[in-house]
Amino acid sequence: MPATAENPPAASTATAAATAATTTAALAVAATAARAVAAVVEERVSARVVTDDPLYRKIPVALRFAAAEPLAVRIVFPPGLSPEGTDNEWVFPRALLEAGLQAPTGTGDVRVWPCGRVQAVVELHSPEGVAVVQFDIASLRRFLRRTYAPVTRPG
Repeated sequence: MPATAENPPAASTATAAATAATTTAALAVAATAARAVAAVVEERVSARVVTDDPLYRKIPVALRFAAAEPLAVRIVFPPGLSPEGTDNEWVFPRALLEAGLQAPTGTGDVRVWPCGRVQAVVELHSPEGVAVVQFDIASLRRFLRRTYAPVTRPG
């Protein structure tokens, strides 16, 4: 039977296989990209820089977790707080942040402890000095809960 508009020619087996492989590869890339996006947790919270001044200075802070580094969390401070005018990022163990919500913990550059029932303090030591930042415990717990959600695990 000759090829017509109602009866198009049959595609070759090689062409059909190549099209199927391309489609499968594109779907795999899209799924990997979707997992990578879901594998990052970021929570924007408000924190207070503790100084000698009786008035606390509120600052926006980003809390970040990447499933590719499952043992670490990041606290990112805005550029205006660093002398270089760049983001100031601290990376430390997620377990340290979690334990510090219950009792004082940490002996190195990062120390965390509860301050009353609703606040937690994160103390950061660097060669330039010490920063003491106070967070609402509820914000930190919400962030930590999200880091354990199944969608954040690499797949």
